[in-house]
Amino acid sequence: MRQAGALTIEALAQRFGVTLQTVRRDVRELEQRGLLARYHGGVRTPVSTVENLGYQQRQGLNAAAKEAIARAVARDVPAGCSLILNIGTTTEAVARALLQHRGLRVITNNLNVAAILADNPDCEVIIAGGVVRARDRGIVGEVTIDFLRQFRVDIALIGISAIEADGTLRDYDVREVKAARTIIEHARQVWLCADHSKFGRPAMVEVGHIGELTRLYTDRAPPPPFDALLREADVACVVAGE
Repeated sequence: MRQAGALTIEALAQRFGVTLQTVRRDVRELEQRGLLARYHGGVRTPVSTVENLGYQQRQGLNAAAKEAIARAVARDVPAGCSLILNIGTTTEAVARALLQHRGLRVITNNLNVAAILADNPDCEVIIAGGVVRARDRGIVGEVTIDFLRQFRVDIALIGISAIEADGTLRDYDVREVKAARTIIEHARQVWLCADHSKFGRPAMVEVGHIGELTRLYTDRAPPPPFDALLREADVACVVAGE
């Protein structure tokens, strides 16, 4: 579970060759000891609703899944379009996957994204002003929001910390959420990049709702109830590798 972040009960049963009842019994015991947390249909490592994991820990968590998602996104991003990429290790993976694209104009409040895409001579990078967070080089604050409001882009490529069972998109830092909210409102299409561990994960601050998305890119088919929410909202779901 520490390696995966989140798994379904069925996946755990298959992994260990045991019954669903055995997994549920073990999960109950581990939950009582504070080692795991349950969500609908699955289990995850316990996380805080008020504080995200450290940046380096997030970089290593589900790295292969993030890279697969990034490749799937890059295949669908057309040459010669305008993009906004926000803060997050998944959007940084997307930036690396876009290094061979031509004619892109990219706006970002993520210094890591800017540094990555600066190596693409056919990509114009525009950096938002604001306060730089030392822990992850994200740019936040009212100046950031005022800057982002100037633009209307073809596609917003965003990451998120949590997707709750009612379809609410959530994150931890109010300042980061305000920037993400502005990005969503100033894009013709919104593509969310989220690996399987984000489903059912809690976080304190609401960013928006799954119904505001155009597409969701993930590494595994979303479990219930997220699959039904996506269908109801007519959000295209792209599972990397399928």
